[in-house]
Amino acid sequence: MEYSKIRKYHQWLRAGRTLRGKLDGVVKAARWLRRKLNWLFVALAWLGVKLHHVAGKMKWMRVLNPFRFIKKLDWYIIKKFIGTYFFAIALIISISIVFDVNENLAKFTQYHAPMKAIVFDYYANFVPYFANLFSPLFVFIAVIFFTSKLAGNSEIISMLAAGVSFKRLMRPYMISAALITVMTFLLGAYVIPKGTIVRQNFESMYKNKKKNTSADNVQLQVGKGVIAYIQHYDNTRKRGFGFCLDKFENKKLVSHMTASEIQYDTISDSKFHWKAMSWKIRKLQGLRENITSGGVMDTLIMMEPTDLVFSKGQQETFTSPELREYISKQVDRGSTNVVQYEVEYHKRIAMSFASFILTTIGLSLSSRKRKGGMGLYLGIGLALSFTYIMLQTVSATFAINAGTPPMLAAWVPNIIFIVVAYFCYRQAPN
Repeated sequence: MEYSKIRKYHQWLRAGRTLRGKLDGVVKAARWLRRKLNWLFVALAWLGVKLHHVAGKMKWMRVLNPFRFIKKLDWYIIKKFIGTYFFAIALIISISIVFDVNENLAKFTQYHAPMKAIVFDYYANFVPYFANLFSPLFVFIAVIFFTSKLAGNSEIISMLAAGVSFKRLMRPYMISAALITVMTFLLGAYVIPKGTIVRQNFESMYKNKKKNTSADNVQLQVGKGVIAYIQHYDNTRKRGFGFCLDKFENKKLVSHMTASEIQYDTISDSKFHWKAMSWKIRKLQGLRENITSGGVMDTLIMMEPTDLVFSKGQQETFTSPELREYISKQVDRGSTNVVQYEVEYHKRIAMSFASFILTTIGLSLSSRKRKGGMGLYLGIGLALSFTYIMLQTVSATFAINAGTPPMLAAWVPNIIFIVVAYFCYRQAPN
């Protein structure tokens, strides 16, 4: 009996020691957690101080935030402007596609154009090209349409009565015009030229629009004192026949190279790689002459296929950096066939800024509520837009055929319409 009590007491003693050990572990864990929490509170306090300093600095940075100038009224007009602009594009381009399909359906059938090529190669590039080409028209229609509607609903009268000046009213219009300007320039300078290549290739295959793929008797300066001549060049195979290359120093011939054929290397990682077949090089050193010849030779000649063959609308297939590089290269060579390329380069910039001019004219014409609705202003807008596009075509023709400076020719429509816009702006508040 005594033994059982002792045993039971011993079990309780062991259980108590185990429980005390567990409690000690819990206490240690609690102390460790308390230390970690103290560090966490210190870190949070430090972070709070830093955030407070950053927030203090951000007050000064608010000056650089452009959106602080855009109020609810501005967002309202910007959404109306951009929405109407894209609606006008969708409406007019849809009508253009219907007419184009009706006109070219017989040719598509005759040349067995596949549906995939019609949709993705032709019309997928047709839409951005013509949307960007007639962007001034769409801007004018959008401004006239929704501004006349605002005036008809007496919304503009309410804005002016609330103390909004006409100059302040122009702010959201100019912001929208700036967005359209950036979009138009980026499309015209970088995106559309790549699609134009695909569209023109489709037209040459399935619309029987023949492209110029060969050239005869081409002579050009490919470097300082280096003249190249090709009797016949086939752009389809990138091959030339009857080639010679003359090098001059101090107006004296020092080297004369001939080759029966030259082939452009289209798979090379860099430009200007040509392969000469049946070549011969004569080096002139005073009265002595050194002649070398061979079958095939890889050589660098500072010319490309685009320098040899010129086709109609070729300038539209170059991006703006490529146009600038091409113009610079042709001017250094003394070529006179660069006017249309210079006109195209400057026209892309000028057309982009036309959004500001036509937006000012459209707002000035349609901001007042008049009897008869918006029909008259839509007519005026269409007339002015087509006049602008016609002036662009006429001025480009003068630059190419009459010697007008290309930059001036590209900006003449803008200069004329800036005068019209200034007159309309001065008269609008009255």
